[in-house]
Amino acid sequence: MIERPTASDPSEKAAGPQRLLALLLAMAMFVLVVDTSLMNVSISSVVRDLGTTVSGVQAAIALEALVSAAFILIGGKVGDLIGRKRAYVLGLLGYAVGASAMAFAQSLTVIVVFWAVLGGIGASLLLPAMQSLIHGNFEGEAQKKVYALVGAAAAIAAAVGPLLGGFITTYLSWRVGFVLEVVVIGVVLSGIRLVHDVPYTGPRGVDLIGAVLSVLGMGGIVLGILVWQEGGEAVGALLVVGAIALAVLAYWLVRRKRRGEPALLDPDLFRSKIFKLGISGQMLQQIALGGTMIALPIYLQMVLEYNALQAGLSLAPLSLSMFAVALLAGKKASDRRPSGIIRWGFVLLTLGIVALIPIVPRAEFGWGLVIPLVIAGSGLGLLVSQLNNYTLAPIEEERISEAAGVNSAAGSFGLSFGLAFAGAIMLATLSLTFTAMAESSTVLPQAEQQQVAQVLEDDAEVMSNTQLEQLLAGEPPEFQDEIIRINTDARPLALQVALLIPLLAGLIGVFNSFRMMRIPEPTPKSPGEGPDGAEYAP
Repeated sequence: MIERPTASDPSEKAAGPQRLLALLLAMAMFVLVVDTSLMNVSISSVVRDLGTTVSGVQAAIALEALVSAAFILIGGKVGDLIGRKRAYVLGLLGYAVGASAMAFAQSLTVIVVFWAVLGGIGASLLLPAMQSLIHGNFEGEAQKKVYALVGAAAAIAAAVGPLLGGFITTYLSWRVGFVLEVVVIGVVLSGIRLVHDVPYTGPRGVDLIGAVLSVLGMGGIVLGILVWQEGGEAVGALLVVGAIALAVLAYWLVRRKRRGEPALLDPDLFRSKIFKLGISGQMLQQIALGGTMIALPIYLQMVLEYNALQAGLSLAPLSLSMFAVALLAGKKASDRRPSGIIRWGFVLLTLGIVALIPIVPRAEFGWGLVIPLVIAGSGLGLLVSQLNNYTLAPIEEERISEAAGVNSAAGSFGLSFGLAFAGAIMLATLSLTFTAMAESSTVLPQAEQQQVAQVLEDDAEVMSNTQLEQLLAGEPPEFQDEIIRINTDARPLALQVALLIPLLAGLIGVFNSFRMMRIPEPTPKSPGEGPDGAEYAP
């Protein structure tokens, strides 16, 4: 007679809490990903409610990704020292404070300080800690399922984020979306007793100089672009500081390694060609995604004057095709070379952007973008399904957490760079084009031309025609009509130029993928095997 497990069976008792913990971890990842989607589709509403500028809001979005990238390596080390569970809680609390500040914000400064900076630091603590906790709280098949569940939560958030954010912003308020984030984080924290901390057994030394150099390096480059975007000074100095800091960081890490001293990260990771090509592919993918996701929402909301829901629906072909193709490729591509799939991903991404650029000045409604968005989204889906596995395959098990942190930092840096650079190029092009058109106008008198040029030089901004009409209410009708005409002609060109950033990233990615194809595919590493001793599958 077969005995059925009773209610007191220990395995049955353990299964319930573990399933709940897996669900809570997935909810935490969902909030992280949907947070930026909500900001992207709410740009026009945030600008209107706070009386700020489009460039200011997009700078805050880029800054949040930058802070996450700049501190993620440090965040992983902090989790090692204070405990992964504590770092996980602090990361969630940082996000909750940032979301709460968004719910009550009355100025852009509050968004920058609490949402971008504090929220970015929260993400840098949360992401490495979450990976370690999954690894330490689950075993075998259960661990694989939880990784898959958390990955699926991120993919679902990317797919439905624009739609969910657009619906909430249009019919309620963008502030309500951030209140709901706080509620979800509260639910996740309510189950913190289910999390068992994962002890760290490695060296506990702190590489303070390496940490400072990493922040100066990544921060200096993206911050320089953001300052340029806002018309600030010392742009060149910031970019030079960033480049020098990254070069010195590389030297510093190698020096620490040779001396046997604790380093921020092990430079031997970069001895693997596959790892180097993988993280560069990750960065290029995120540059393309960041550039696209800052240009298109601005186009939809400022040129077509869509509300947040309409903008979210128009972006749905990109996010939904990315989600669907990522799932399909994950299931069907097991017998294909990852590098070949990555190559097709960058090819489709590039073709989608190429098709998008000539449509921008001609499309009169968002669904006119659907075909190129599906093509680009399919390319992104192929990349999402393969890049992480490709990058981390040659890394031995005990170094996987550190390698994953570098991979995440590369992705976050790429996203912030794409957001900042595409936004800065767009505003610079808008300023130059608007000024040139104003100075060549036969309708505007010379004094009016100079005034328009001066205003744009001081504060270039993408404006809808409705906003511009309100600003020009006291001007003669013929002046109003001429400036509206110039605005109508200048904006699509600026947005086309901004899309050259994701296009360039896609083209470099295609070139990068051909280099990947020349390297044999790796097999997973055994513990203790170095980067140069990889075994390769034929």
